Amino acid sequence: MKERIVVLGAGESGVGAAILAQKMGLEVFVSDRSEIKEHYVRELQQNHILYESGTHTEALLMNATTVVKSPGIPDHVPLIKQMRIKGIQVISEIEFAAKYSDATVIGITGSNGKTTTTLLTHHLLKEAGYEIGIAGNIGDSFAKQVANTPYAKYVLELSSFQLDGIENFKPHIAVITNITPDHLDRYNYDFDQYVASKFRITKNQNASDYLIYDADDPVIVAGIEKYKPKAQLVPFSLVEKKNLGAYVKDDEIVIRINKDKLKMSISKLPIVGKHNTKNAMAATLAAQLMKARKKTILESLENFEGAEHRLEQVLKVNGVNYINDSKATNVNATFYALECMTNPTVWIVGGVDKGNDYSELYPLVREKVKAIVCLGLDNSKIKQAFQNIVEDIIEVESAEAAVQAAYGFANKGETVLLSPACASFDLFENYEDRGRKFKEAVRKL
Repeated sequence: MKERIVVLGAGESGVGAAILAQKMGLEVFVSDRSEIKEHYVRELQQNHILYESGTHTEALLMNATTVVKSPGIPDHVPLIKQMRIKGIQVISEIEFAAKYSDATVIGITGSNGKTTTTLLTHHLLKEAGYEIGIAGNIGDSFAKQVANTPYAKYVLELSSFQLDGIENFKPHIAVITNITPDHLDRYNYDFDQYVASKFRITKNQNASDYLIYDADDPVIVAGIEKYKPKAQLVPFSLVEKKNLGAYVKDDEIVIRINKDKLKMSISKLPIVGKHNTKNAMAATLAAQLMKARKKTILESLENFEGAEHRLEQVLKVNGVNYINDSKATNVNATFYALECMTNPTVWIVGGVDKGNDYSELYPLVREKVKAIVCLGLDNSKIKQAFQNIVEDIIEVESAEAAVQAAYGFANKGETVLLSPACASFDLFENYEDRGRKFKEAVRKL
């Protein structure tokens, strides 16, 4: 019987998986309960791939041998449960693509910092002369690249949702940047389930592979005790010297891999904040393990430009600095952003709350925030959390209104920070859309 692949969800990962399935000579059908975006419809049609849009026809789905599920579809939806009961294999696009690629993979996960670490790792290795692809949550999907432009090496940014759908996928180098509560609405509000999901990145690794991790993160340290990875452990730390791994001494990052030692002054890093020092350590360790030249690594670290929508300097208007941190979709990411603020700050926050606990932000908000602009449809939780700390709290429902309100609060020498701590889909398509609209509004001032 010919293998029949059903792809659920026709976004970037779904369409990529369908193109790869078609290329491998498999029977493929794509189904999306929402309307498929026009450019993806065009791609499916150009590749002569059968699809349905705006509905799921069970008769066309339940005869699959394998289902490739979009990371956005939770495991607990009835259709997925039904498929599993029937014995149909349900996997992620990452697992599906890995089956058809023998590339060396560096896989990067974490609650925060994974985009910056992925971009930086890719930058270091590309500058070192490697032909290397970048995929996962970034750019063209892994599957689409395996189908059309296969590389011998990839850096993949991997979310917990993508890792939930892996069975045999194995990165040669895995990175866990940190683990803090996020997406708990997807994990039955059980933090342990979320942690287990992150540790899936190392489950198929063996003694010839590497796990780079934050040794200052108690959740990761406990996870290593619990899950006992078989990979060689390569820790990084801001507080503790490491014989193998990375640490900080006298404001310098020290990287030690076997007998190799590499040092770099933190002041030379173009990305600021303690969290970015850690991201730089993780990326540098990965580049060292891939045998990139030290001189190239040091030069490349200095000319890295950082991720869009992550503490991105937008403009100075009348002496006020506007910063776009739209990618901060959880409390921990916003904690890092506020920690980096050196001037009184007008903070734009809000969106779809994913089970946030704002209390860990209280000391930073007390110290740094002069006014709060709530950008969301339901701001009651945010107002309640900060009403006794910040006097000025107002609500708006567009990026333009948020920027106008912030402009009214901010004085010369101060900062306006968009760092929402929430998902974006109440008012925007995604965090990129929110960030772009914020930047457009700032440029109109």
